[in-house]
Formats: sequence, C-alpha cells, structure tokens
Amino acid sequence: MRYATFSTSDDTQPRLGIVFADRVLDAGIIPRAPDSLLALIQRGPETWRGIAQAVAALDRPRTYAAIEVRWHAPIPRPTKNVFCIGRNYAEHIREGAKARGQTFTLPTHPVFFTKPPTSVIGPTDDISWNPGITQQVDWEAELGVVIGVGGRDIDRASALPHIFGYTVINDVSARDLQTAHGQFFKGKSLDTFCPMGPVIVTADEFGDPQNKRVSLRINGVEKQNGTTADMIFPVDQTIAILSLGCTLEPGDIISTGTPDGVGMGRTPQEWLKVGDLMETEVEGIGVLRNRVVAG
Repeated sequence: MRYATFSTSDDTQPRLGIVFADRVLDAGIIPRAPDSLLALIQRGPETWRGIAQAVAALDRPRTYAAIEVRWHAPIPRPTKNVFCIGRNYAEHIREGAKARGQTFTLPTHPVFFTKPPTSVIGPTDDISWNPGITQQVDWEAELGVVIGVGGRDIDRASALPHIFGYTVINDVSARDLQTAHGQFFKGKSLDTFCPMGPVIVTADEFGDPQNKRVSLRINGVEKQNGTTADMIFPVDQTIAILSLGCTLEPGDIISTGTPDGVGMGRTPQEWLKVGDLMETEVEGIGVLRNRVVAG
C-alpha cells in the first residue's frame, strides 16, 4: 500500500489518501477509516489489514488525478522530533575524510540528532530561509523509516517488523550554523528544512530497505546517487541501537543518513540558491520536488 496526505481545491483539509499509480483515493469513503495517516499508524496492524481489505473490495471508486491534488507531508505534524543519523554512508565518510586530509575510519556508534516538527514540509512545498541567518544551505537525500509498532530495547533480529513503512526525506542543512554551534541540531532545524513524502510505502510493498537507490538532482543535474547498501548502520541495527532505553512509538520517523555528494563535500563547495529546484528520490517511493525561494 502507498499512503499519502492530500487536500483538494474544493476541500483544503488534509486527509488520508491511498495512491494507485497516478491516482489518489480518498480513504474517507471507507467506513470507520481513520481521518489521518498518523491515526492509521497509531491504530495498529489490525486496522492496517482492515483498510487494505476494504480497498481491495472497492468497485471502481472515484479517485483524483495526482495533478489535481495538493500533496502534504505524509505526517504533516509529527508528534516528536524526527530522529536523524549523521555520517551513516561509508562513501560519504570516506570522501569527507579525503577532503579534510584525514584518515578514513568507520564509526563504531551512530551519530544521532533530531529535527523539530516545525521543519517538516510537503513534497512540493518551497524551501526558504533568511540569508541573514545562513548562507551555506546544503542538501541530503535520505530514506525515511516510519515506526508502526512501538517498543524499547528492540532486538536487531526483530526490528524490521516494527516498521510501518518508508518515505523520502531531505535533511536540508545550514552548514555555517552547524559549524558555529558545534553540533547538528540548530543547522538542521530551520523551518522548511525537512521536506518529506510524497507517500509512505508500507514495509511489505517496499521490500529490502538495504537495496534501494537514493539520489538527488538540482536543476536537473545529478548531485547524489548512492545505494542504501552502503549504510554503515543498516535500518534494523539503527532501530535496535536507537531503542536502547528509549521508547519508539507508532508514527516516529527516522531519517537514515545520506550518501556521498552533498554540497559541503564538493570542491569547490556548493550551496543552494534562490530559484534552485531540488529533486530528491528514493527508489520504490517517489520524488520530492522542492524549489528554493527567498525567505
């Protein structure tokens, strides 16, 4: 199943949608269906199965063309900060070390940080910032993981069944703020710095999360093209480590790191500028298309 949050010109209230190719079904036509994707996730596996069965039984329901609707972030307002991992792709670390003239070594523990709910925007929404605050804004294409079944101290071997589905995230980053503050949070947390979507693909449909292409283009020019097989801490291990002493809840979102090709690591360094169109893609999910506008 492919779930989205959408609205229309006739009804601007965001609501739960089910996506088939280039069509969107309003889940509101299904009796007792939740009114939001977050509510669906929180109701648990029995409800997920019931919705899937109800959709399969529908006979030619009315749907909207993808171009007719406004696409929102699948979870427009997460209940917690988005969990993120820094430096989680081997080639990304290797190239960064090379640029700094340092020896390449893999980390033994993941670097976690978070982005607040106020940074989340939809898959076609604009990215903006005040140039008086930052002038070095960078891109990071990432696979997003959405928790479906909560837990704490989750064993790695049983981690993947805790996942509801997967989405696309761009961990937009103000590098000068990162440097100035000596940590990740502030530079990662400005408003509009967490584009997400366009859908959440359920875990059963998505398949192996360690065999997907992650890429990014700016104005049609490819900047990132990696594979989740290059993750240092795969999705199951990330969940196991993050959940140690820390309860993960249904609807929690984890952004799993970015492959090589970010602007900071280029020679010369590259930064986003007004007018740029950034396309962030994860194989099997879809594409975010976010334009940079003046803040």
